[in-house]
Amino acid sequence: MAAIGKIRSWGPVLATVIGLALFAFIAEEMFRSCEATSNEKRQQVGEVLGKKISVQEFQEMVDEYQSVIKMTQGRDNLSEEEMNQVKDQVWQQFVNNTILEEETKKLGLTVTDEELQNILKAGTNQMLMQTPFINQQTGRFDVTQLTKFLDDYKKIQSQPQQAQVLEQYKQIYDYWKFVEKQIRTSILGSKYQSLIAHCLLSNPVSAKMAFEAQTQESDIQLATLPYSAIKDADVQVSDADLKAKYEEQKEMFKQYMESRDIKFVDFQVVASAADRAALMKTINEARQKLESGAAPADVVRKAQSQIAYTGIAATKRAYAPDIAAKLDSMQVGQVSAPFETAYDNTVNVIKLIGKSQMPDSIEYRQIQVGGATVEAARKTADSIATALKGGADFEALAKKYNQPGASQWLTSAMYERETALDTDSKAYITAVTTAAPNEVKNVEFSGGNIVLQVLNRKAMVTKYDAAVIKHTIDFSKETYSAAYNKFSQYVSENKTIEGLEKNAQKFGFKVQERKDMVNSEHNVAGLRSTRETMKWIFDAKEGEVSPLYECGNNDHLMVVALTKIHPVGYRGLDVVQEEVKQEVIRDKKFAKAVEMLKGVNSLDAAKAKGAKIDSVRQITFSAPVFVQATGTSEPALSGAVAVAKAGQFSAAPIKGNGGAFLFKVLDKKQREGAKFDAKAEQAQLRQKAMQAAGRYLNELYMKANVVDNRYLFF
Repeated sequence: MAAIGKIRSWGPVLATVIGLALFAFIAEEMFRSCEATSNEKRQQVGEVLGKKISVQEFQEMVDEYQSVIKMTQGRDNLSEEEMNQVKDQVWQQFVNNTILEEETKKLGLTVTDEELQNILKAGTNQMLMQTPFINQQTGRFDVTQLTKFLDDYKKIQSQPQQAQVLEQYKQIYDYWKFVEKQIRTSILGSKYQSLIAHCLLSNPVSAKMAFEAQTQESDIQLATLPYSAIKDADVQVSDADLKAKYEEQKEMFKQYMESRDIKFVDFQVVASAADRAALMKTINEARQKLESGAAPADVVRKAQSQIAYTGIAATKRAYAPDIAAKLDSMQVGQVSAPFETAYDNTVNVIKLIGKSQMPDSIEYRQIQVGGATVEAARKTADSIATALKGGADFEALAKKYNQPGASQWLTSAMYERETALDTDSKAYITAVTTAAPNEVKNVEFSGGNIVLQVLNRKAMVTKYDAAVIKHTIDFSKETYSAAYNKFSQYVSENKTIEGLEKNAQKFGFKVQERKDMVNSEHNVAGLRSTRETMKWIFDAKEGEVSPLYECGNNDHLMVVALTKIHPVGYRGLDVVQEEVKQEVIRDKKFAKAVEMLKGVNSLDAAKAKGAKIDSVRQITFSAPVFVQATGTSEPALSGAVAVAKAGQFSAAPIKGNGGAFLFKVLDKKQREGAKFDAKAEQAQLRQKAMQAAGRYLNELYMKANVVDNRYLFF
């Protein structure tokens, strides 16, 4: 009993301990849950209608789109600007498709496999014309070529010895699946748009009104009292006036995504005089070597040129604009004097090694030859080449060696922008571009042979073999260090917006301003490598000043101050005050103009009050009239004239964008030669309805709760 009593005496303590243990357990689980949610959020690129997309998913979509561009344009790499465009397109496509899928799902709209097959059989869809399955004789999409390709791809997948061919087929297959997906989405969008458009009806009455709005013309004499004739000082604007006008026009100031205003200092580090002198010494030494006949590839490489020498002749479009502009005026063997190009901050030297007329497009076919050993492959290739030169059927031989043997095209654009070519690639391009029509060539590579035959050569163009030294005018480490120390001192001594602005001139800097930045932008002030700066801007509070950022091509120093945050919703009166004030001033000037024109019932009387008189012809309701006296378009005036009768003087002044107007209608008639066709006019209205329906995504976007966090990752 004593033991039980003792235990009972510990009851409150035990309850507390157990309670704390339970709290700790629950808190731990809550912490883990919050941490998991936070980690998930940190990996989300964005969200549309509650559908989230992760970094990995978005990157896969970007990679797919990038592969399509590379394949269709024959390129290996895209520039940073091009990649940004790709990311924007992929994001917009994700947003649009998510919205479309949600809306069509509600309505039960789909694209069936049967519909897709019918489209393929018809072969008229424009996207199909971007595929490799085009009949060269008809110039149209050929579904039988697609079917054959899909069958061949399936067979080749079970043949591991055809690894290189399989890789080429897979690229085409992936591209086709992309096109197929795009076609399905396009058709689904067209169905939805058509459904909306058919809700907007046209009829003979509206058709007649639309016809008259376009063809009924009025000639008038116009009396204009410009607002500029009334001094701003004569107009008093109160806070109450501003508030009332703001409330009246509040919907104009609604914004659907957060934006931010910044002030910043961007300082670019440039080469000093000593840096330039050292560079010119190197460039002149390289120029002398080119003149003396040294190997171009070695000279270009040792001079650290941005453009490698490949030895492959290319059209002018393959060269930078500043280089291409000089090629025509140069003689073969000539070496240019060093010249600077401002837009890319480079010094350049060109040696024109060769100039010739070559085909821009070449049709050819090939048989890729492999074997147990390289020697075996070469032996087989020799026998194939000999047979072909003796008149053997190319397709039959290709089939014998499990090759498609189909013709394909090589265009200059597919290879001439390559920054580097290995020995095999150079040999391959040279063989194809230099072969005569119907000539058979047996080309040796490090791993085997390719037997090819050129069938056609089209579009002869001038090609240039040029060695180019293009070197950025770089600054030295010493120059950059001095600039960095100066900028760092400026930033460390000025931790407020006021300090940055007050002391910028003393340090030789300039404070710039940028309003309404949104997080979907890819950089700050047009500079690359500013993602960390973007993160800071959209995480900072008003009035904060950033640390020093190194950005650009490692040649810019930047500091940013966040001056204003504009949240989603309505922009405050303090932000749009000047805009609102101008509207109030216009209202008050119109009121004064009305007072000045009170009792005026003729053009002469209006002129006596200071109005400018002019004649305006061929005014229609469908187009706003342009008034020379004010330099403004005036839709309200067009509307007032349209309802007035011939000979009628306007009953009251018309409020315009640039002034107050009175007018007299001199003549009113139907445009000469205009005839009303009810069916044609209704068709035109239906077309306009379809165009209006095409803007459905803009309306749905506003309600899709789109969250764009790409700036955190890309």
